[in-house]
Amino acid sequence: MEKHNLVNEFPQHKQKIHDLKMNDQHFKKIFDEYENVDIDIHRIETGAEITKDEVLNGLRMKRVHLKDQISDLLNLRY
Repeated sequence: MEKHNLVNEFPQHKQKIHDLKMNDQHFKKIFDEYENVDIDIHRIETGAEITKDEVLNGLRMKRVHLKDQISDLLNLRY
């Protein structure tokens, strides 16, 4: 399964993502949370961790919500 890191999701905003991570604590918090959720999803999808489908689906929904927040911040800040 493929990881969904933010640079792959928003390649056109690579520099913006870096700049915001370094200079905006709110963005960094959401970024870190997104990355941690993505790692958890990847671990489950690759079989390294076993969990119920409801848990995996909840994590996927959380990742989408965080990605939407990040997209909004990227588009608002620049």
